[in-house]
Amino acid sequence: MDADTLVVIPARGGSKGIPHKNINIFNGKPLITYAIDCARAITLDNNICVSTDDDEIIEVVENYGLKVPFKRPDYLATDQCSTYDVLLHALDFYESINRKYKKLILLQPTSPFRTKGDVEKASALYSDDIDMVVSVTDASGNYYKEDQEGLLKNILGETAYTRRQDMSKMWRYNGAVYVINVLSLRQMPLSKFQRIRKYEMDEIHSIDLDTMFDWKLAEFVINEKLI
Repeated sequence: MDADTLVVIPARGGSKGIPHKNINIFNGKPLITYAIDCARAITLDNNICVSTDDDEIIEVVENYGLKVPFKRPDYLATDQCSTYDVLLHALDFYESINRKYKKLILLQPTSPFRTKGDVEKASALYSDDIDMVVSVTDASGNYYKEDQEGLLKNILGETAYTRRQDMSKMWRYNGAVYVINVLSLRQMPLSKFQRIRKYEMDEIHSIDLDTMFDWKLAEFVINEKLI
């Protein structure tokens, strides 16, 4: 990985769906260490930033051998704080010590089945003329929203009850890999990006641990050797 690429692993201490999930033990080791292992497979430790507000997370990460460069301030540890703010804070910290990055890779701790290959393949799709490469998984299907009368309408404007295989192809972000143009990030939040390329991942590798159901599903995948 290029030396001008920073890998950020955001890990807030507060978690409502799964308390302290980032350091819960998953298949024998703390969840966050899967993201650390993936980052270490593509770059050196000094290009990896775990951004956290939590002393227990810092202890787990540093016991794993990775130095946490700073403790995230309280105003970046609330439910209202955006990932955008966290990423800018990390970039600002490194610029304050004269280390400027052109590209940022965001690896969320909640994607334990993401691989080194996923990050490398997503990175290979990146170029300086786009805002971001993002990992996605298939989301094709019939989708509806309520109108002003409380009646369901197909959001794609396609015929209701269309067979899934006949629907327009759709994608959803799976939260596993984001390869971000720092110049674009300095100008606008991720939600405003227009020039985005996709990197497709299958359903199992896209599992994101947000709820206890997700956690149990991931354990099932491990126990049944589905991956």
